[in-house]
Amino acid sequence: MQQLSIIIPCYNEEDTIQLFLQETKKIEADMMSELTFDYLFINDGSKDQTLNILRHVSQIYPNVHYLSFSRNFGKEAALLAGLEEAKGDLVTVMDVDLQDPPELLPLMYAKILEGYDVVGTRRADRKGEPIVRSALSKLFYKLINLVSDTEMVDGVRDFRLMTRQVVDSILELGEVNRFSKGIFSWVGYDVIYLPFDNHERVAGKTSWNFWGLLKYSLDGFINFSEMPLTIATWTGTISFVVSLLAIFFIIVRKLLFDDPVSGWASTVSVILFIGGIQLFCLGIIGKYLSKIFLETKKRPVYIVKEKA
Repeated sequence: MQQLSIIIPCYNEEDTIQLFLQETKKIEADMMSELTFDYLFINDGSKDQTLNILRHVSQIYPNVHYLSFSRNFGKEAALLAGLEEAKGDLVTVMDVDLQDPPELLPLMYAKILEGYDVVGTRRADRKGEPIVRSALSKLFYKLINLVSDTEMVDGVRDFRLMTRQVVDSILELGEVNRFSKGIFSWVGYDVIYLPFDNHERVAGKTSWNFWGLLKYSLDGFINFSEMPLTIATWTGTISFVVSLLAIFFIIVRKLLFDDPVSGWASTVSVILFIGGIQLFCLGIIGKYLSKIFLETKKRPVYIVKEKA
């Protein structure tokens, strides 16, 4: 019988762990003739009672295990740790707040039996999500698909069921700066996406805020597109050509019409404009260099303090 490893990243989720297990245990009972379930919680440096609750549930359920980080390393590190630790023939990633409905698991497994390597999920709508966040999310997917060769589906979740071969391929990518949504798409394989209605958290508060999502989006652009570097190059080139034309115009006007160049304000404005463009381009280049710098350090993506 095949084993299903369920990876559940947790950060300050003391209110949701028990609720999550209550729901997934129902699905486990329904599928026990087809799959054995193995739960792997990743405690990403939580500040509340998450770790104590994980210790408790791991003693109650023999198939519930956990890793606890030495500090908060972020969801990407938690996903990587879970994928590296998971031993199942099939592996899935789920949010502990039940925004990823466990009742989809039987249908996802049925699709795997049909021959798919990955069965992903995507939200059919963004009901209940702030309007600004929804608009920015849609804009992100439009832009990233415009500038990247790796297609990313709008509304796609990390909640997906993968075969062992797919997981092994993902783990071959040894990069430190990880953007899992892009990595999941980059490895390819036969993929199908199942739409579902958006679910709100069953309890607690999300740890994501506007700036966190913005940083995550920028990581996506940097990790899966060279377009920002191209934009910086062309912006600098166009600015240089325009500046040469302006200088030529000023010289010709002076020689033909003896018209003095007047207006320090316009001169300063041009200097500030060109300087701003240069700083903007240097900032883009610096972002790529910082990613290279982090890769060359070879620091571990996470540190495990405790496991069970």
